[in-house]
Amino acid sequence: MISAELFSASHTHTHTHTHTHTHTLIFCFLNLEPSEKKMDPGNHSSVTQFILIGLTEQPRLQLPLFLLFLGIYVATVVGNLGMIILIGLSSHLHTPMYYFLSSLSFIDLCQSTVITPRMLVNFVAEKSIISYPECITQLYFFLLFAISECYMLAAMAYDRYVAICNPLLYNSIMSHQACFSLIWGVYMMGLVCAFSHTGCTLRVHFCKLDVINHYFCDLLSLLKLSCSSTYVNELLVLCFSALNIFTPILIILSSYIFIISSILHIPSMLGRSKAFSTCSSHISAVAVFYGSAAFMYLQPSSVSSMDEGKVSSVFYTIVVPMLNPLIYSLRNRDVSVALKKMLERRIVF
Repeated sequence: MISAELFSASHTHTHTHTHTHTHTLIFCFLNLEPSEKKMDPGNHSSVTQFILIGLTEQPRLQLPLFLLFLGIYVATVVGNLGMIILIGLSSHLHTPMYYFLSSLSFIDLCQSTVITPRMLVNFVAEKSIISYPECITQLYFFLLFAISECYMLAAMAYDRYVAICNPLLYNSIMSHQACFSLIWGVYMMGLVCAFSHTGCTLRVHFCKLDVINHYFCDLLSLLKLSCSSTYVNELLVLCFSALNIFTPILIILSSYIFIISSILHIPSMLGRSKAFSTCSSHISAVAVFYGSAAFMYLQPSSVSSMDEGKVSSVFYTIVVPMLNPLIYSLRNRDVSVALKKMLERRIVF
């Protein structure tokens, strides 16, 4: 009897240890720390503002970085706004593919506007202070547009799949109503996930330590300041990361497996080249976006530092929105032709 009890206790301890170890590994892989924090009544205050450390604390780098990111932001606004206007004014671009592209440009424009202006202010401000409501608002819209971009890229991949694999049914499958439904679904996923994350963050109690080691109100950086349990928040990050990363990637990969299979069955080399050229810009955009995001969030915490994380997050929050219009204008023949016609028209007038 005693032996049985000892075996049961040993088995329970081993199972608990294994479960805890597995749990820790999962969160470390996503740069999270399993929360074991308890409320410390003596170290809790109602936080009204945060201090953003920014990219660097070296004064000599503030002005050069300000000018660099100002130039990037201007290029982003001009590029994405120009893409939206170009698609709107060019009647031959009024097709599902370009409706999705204009939506992607809108998301990139908004994403950059959520992050960069505040960052520019911090470069020239004596102290980079952001109020609690402003920080939560920035977090919400950052999550909204980041998640929406994941699903927009997936919707664009599905559009290319239908165009290449079912060309005769393309107009009926990708009708205006279908396009509207897909775009609406993209934003709904962003809204629901962003609202869930932000709602849970509002319940977190922050300690007197109110310094965010980042250049914007990133979710993981905020959770590190908590003096209450963030287990629910971390679980939500884990679940939504799996949903919002792997679902779009699965759609994109599945679409391109069928696309490649269809292209290989095209007899002429010219036909294959033409079919692949319609996808090349989208493939480039997907590679740049997911590559930079993966580098930021999927590094084991043991080999990544906060400074490396900030540099890589600059790429997908600020640089990628600038690159997308360039990718689509340089690698897409229809956009290049439409842009050339518009410029010629302006020169004539």
